[in-house]
Amino acid sequence: MNDSHRPTVLFLCVHTAGRSQMAAGWLSHLAGDSVEVLSGGSQPASAVNPDAVAAMLEVGIDISSSQPRPWTDADFGAADVVVTMGCGDECPYVPGKRYLDWELSDPSTMSLEGVRTVRDDIGRRVRQLVTELGTT
Repeated sequence: MNDSHRPTVLFLCVHTAGRSQMAAGWLSHLAGDSVEVLSGGSQPASAVNPDAVAAMLEVGIDISSSQPRPWTDADFGAADVVVTMGCGDECPYVPGKRYLDWELSDPSTMSLEGVRTVRDDIGRRVRQLVTELGTT
């Protein structure tokens, strides 16, 4: 990536209702317009996990308007970095892309306290990614 290119990061998980939405929220919050943020899932849920929304609001990030959706070929075409989160073999591999596999617990069956732990873990990882992308 050169300095004139705004990097695109694609977050992938199965339901795109918790982990990928929190990661997208963190990245949008921390990097602003310096990064294009996408998320998608292999089996999108009908809505974002309410506990994920609540946990993110606690740190001042509103993901309530986010909508789970399937990933698309266009998402992969645009992505410079693809971050997978628990979708295993369901996540496609596209040669020439930088892949990161973040092993994170699935917050869909957790209490709000558990979701907070996942939120904080994702926040640390996204901060590191922002540093690596040089968008700070």
